[in-house]
Amino acid sequence: MRLDWDAAYLDGRTAARRRATVHITRTGLDVVLAEDGARFFWPFREIRQTQGTYAGEQVRLERGGEMSEVLLIGDVGFLSAARAASPEAGHLHDPSRRRFRAGLTFGALVTAVALALGIYYFGIPAFAEVAAARVPVSWEESLGRAIVDHFAPAARRCDDPVRQARIDAVVARLTATAQPQPYTFRVTVVNSGVVNAVAAPGGNIIVFRGLLERTDSAEELAGVLAHEVEHVLHRHVTRAIFQRASTGILMAALVGDVSSVVAYGLEGARTLGTLQMSRAAESEADRDGIRLLQAAGIDTAGMITFFDKLSARERGGDDILPRYLRTHPTTSERIATLRSLAAAAAPPQGRLLPDDAWDNVKNLCGQRPADARSPRR
Repeated sequence: MRLDWDAAYLDGRTAARRRATVHITRTGLDVVLAEDGARFFWPFREIRQTQGTYAGEQVRLERGGEMSEVLLIGDVGFLSAARAASPEAGHLHDPSRRRFRAGLTFGALVTAVALALGIYYFGIPAFAEVAAARVPVSWEESLGRAIVDHFAPAARRCDDPVRQARIDAVVARLTATAQPQPYTFRVTVVNSGVVNAVAAPGGNIIVFRGLLERTDSAEELAGVLAHEVEHVLHRHVTRAIFQRASTGILMAALVGDVSSVVAYGLEGARTLGTLQMSRAAESEADRDGIRLLQAAGIDTAGMITFFDKLSARERGGDDILPRYLRTHPTTSERIATLRSLAAAAAPPQGRLLPDDAWDNVKNLCGQRPADARSPRR
């Protein structure tokens, strides 16, 4: 029986991946780092498996609290070996059940549709969770495009290919290291003074002119975008829309009715305008957004300073509270957590853009009419 496996190790403080060898013992895992030979032991009772249940996923094991250490193992055979070597590894997923689990999932979806007809008030939240996790990426992309068309019709978009290309380059750098990466991310800038950014399903992110103009550097916008990218990657927005939308959009998602996406797109857009993510979703987007910046070699201070700047307006009793704070609760506790997560970051690999170049980019929308307003949300 094979006991030694190749892995990648993350220390939970930075996004750096280090090659490692994992040796399975009766009570846990001996981990040896390739670069310096450092060795440590993970008891099975302290290990959580957070990925690797479904076909095509690598195995992800975590140990520790909020800033967990992580082991990534590409060969699913590791799970079978660990379960065979130790009864203490019984909580790890059995790969032989993957095919059965897929069939069970399909049966559960069919059952969910039937139950929804009879238990509307109790069934919808549970079905929304299932739908968000199971709908194909193409379905999310269609819904996202419908929402973008509502929030950002062509006449209200800021169209400057040269400046937009600078923003697109920031997005490309951010998402180059994001794994898994099923989406093509697109940023649309809307000519509206609202200080807000919105993540829509399928990789679509809407940035309002008011927020873009509040940024003092490309790193500050990158911080906002990293947070929104993580909302998309974790399907927070898709799940929240399904929980708030009518049964029509939920049922269409459960049965894979792509043709109904456009019909329900406007409802999704209206729902998105009033969404507030859960505390758990915001924390997850913060934590993984910081790691995304670190992996891209972008200074994490931009994310923190921008959130801190908006939070200061809130503490100062600003009469026109930035919309971003209404949908993204920027509290002092949250900023302190961001600072803690960023503390161990490696030095950034230079600036994204010099200040004078960014001053040009953030004026993407150019001259605006004095009465330019955002759509009601």
